[in-house]
Amino acid sequence: MAHLHTKVWTIDSLPNQQIQEAAELLQQGQTVAFPTETVYGLGADATNEKAVRSIFEAKGRPSDNPLIVHIGSRDVLKQYVKDVPAQASKLMDAFWPGPITIILPSNGTLATNVTAGLDTIGMRMPDHPYAIELLQACALPIAAPSANRSGKPSPTTAEHVYHDLNGRIAGIVDGGRTGVGVESTVIDCTLDKPMILRPGGVTQSDIETAIGPVDLAPSVVKKDEQPRSPGMKYKHYAPDAPIWIVRGGSDRMREVALEAQQQGKHVQFLVSQERAEELGLNEALILGSQKNLADITSNLYDSLRQVDRLDVDLVLAESFSKKGIGEALMNRLERAATKVVQ
Repeated sequence: MAHLHTKVWTIDSLPNQQIQEAAELLQQGQTVAFPTETVYGLGADATNEKAVRSIFEAKGRPSDNPLIVHIGSRDVLKQYVKDVPAQASKLMDAFWPGPITIILPSNGTLATNVTAGLDTIGMRMPDHPYAIELLQACALPIAAPSANRSGKPSPTTAEHVYHDLNGRIAGIVDGGRTGVGVESTVIDCTLDKPMILRPGGVTQSDIETAIGPVDLAPSVVKKDEQPRSPGMKYKHYAPDAPIWIVRGGSDRMREVALEAQQQGKHVQFLVSQERAEELGLNEALILGSQKNLADITSNLYDSLRQVDRLDVDLVLAESFSKKGIGEALMNRLERAATKVVQ
């Protein structure tokens, strides 16, 4: 693909003239990365097939993977969807703006490569002031998957985006580090009983408090099945070194590490503060405290990126509780891992 000059706008307050400049590039069919409360997104005009194609080209992403569409106001939803089921409306009341993508029946006005040929569309209103300002300034629905090269961990800082996509996109709005640190929850509201297709910052219990029981999709979709949601079909988030998730506590982790080291492997650990202390580690990638799974989740992708900067043969990762946000944390960690050791 052609080499672009990638402009970086460092934003520290609103309103901001630089955001207007970024919005104008989106209106011209260019790709611009921007911060959301989950991870950085790589945006393009969702009504423009050619603009959307440039997202896939920049990321090196298969085009049979549908994209999430970001909007800056709930009022514009009716322009792109046939109807909003009652349960979807309740979810919007409860969680928009916020880290939840709601799959709705498409009315066909968006570019066909946004929906990957499906008759549904994932819509989201991000809870980030710079994202909202940008979306309102360009007055367009913006298709935006995570702003990383396909197969790399999603970016939680503008530096991550620059590392992956410099020269491949028109610009990056630098709004600092993102908060949640993993992609949005995706829920399909076109079914009689809504189904969570991807866990994220809004948990299953949060959703069920708002709308009652929902289904949870099988976490692994067969390769020949067309994905209804981003993040379901392809292996994501993988660093170069293999990651093994070790279940069974510190003693088991010691055994697995010792065995690998005896085979001449250079081992690194991806663990909580508490586990590092139990193991007496001087060197480890510390995700945070077991008492704060939201913190650990927020730090996961940055730590996975650090793995690629280390000269290691194997990463041993701690297994965490799947309660609340832990469901999203372990979903991403399991996708990054090559195996689970009991």
